[in-house]
Amino acid sequence: MTYALPPLNALRAFEAAARHLSFKLAAHELHVTPAAVGQQVKALEARLGVQLFDRLHKQLILTAAGQAYLPGVSEGFRHIAEATSQLKPAGSMLLQLGVHAGLDLRRLDFASFRNKYAEIGLRVLHPAGLHELVEGKVDALIARGVGHHPGYRCDRVDAGPGPGDWLVAPEGTADCPEIVSFRDWLRAVLDENPLAAHRRPRLVG
Repeated sequence: MTYALPPLNALRAFEAAARHLSFKLAAHELHVTPAAVGQQVKALEARLGVQLFDRLHKQLILTAAGQAYLPGVSEGFRHIAEATSQLKPAGSMLLQLGVHAGLDLRRLDFASFRNKYAEIGLRVLHPAGLHELVEGKVDALIARGVGHHPGYRCDRVDAGPGPGDWLVAPEGTADCPEIVSFRDWLRAVLDENPLAAHRRPRLVG
């Protein structure tokens, strides 16, 4: 059976733009320019013969066709991601984690994560910030007080008052198995052992 599929890059551009309702935020997630996202979506619309977005002044709105198309495209990417993760042998997934300078790594037992999730390799960059995450040097970031950042999912991982610690990851990869596993593990650890701030930075692993 031959599948009649549009170019996958065009589908990625559409799916990201439809989630954000913004070419700019989609471009930020995909690490391309807004113009490139717009061109990919325009090419997809030409290929399909339907308009997917209404482009208003400073606003992007899904058409009825776009609203109908989005769930199937998103589900397709989810199935591809799940099928790919199941193919990976033990230890083949790699999570590159950035950690803000104020976090004392001695409060986190990364060895316990590695023991629990043997299929996930973990590398830690400390200190690291949003700059390293945006540039793709790390896959996820433990940041202090970053409760919102366009194009990124921010999940608070500790309880209590104050700015708190957040796990920040690109919207497009925030639900990847390795990030979901680390998020769940980190929350469980921090429930028992809240993090201390204002420690000296260092580079690990």
